[in-house]
Amino acid sequence: MFAYILEKLSNWFESAERSRREAYLASSSDIVDLERRLRSLETSGYSI
Repeated sequence: MFAYILEKLSNWFESAERSRREAYLASSSDIVDLERRLRSLETSGYSI
């Protein structure tokens, strides 16, 4: 039961983080800004 709760909690956090990253990338003003944001995420370990 404890493992099930941990798995669900982990999935929820991953989903929230993915949504946050997608919103960050979607707010790019143009393709150059998008590429800069992608590089920033890649080098910082996906923490905004």
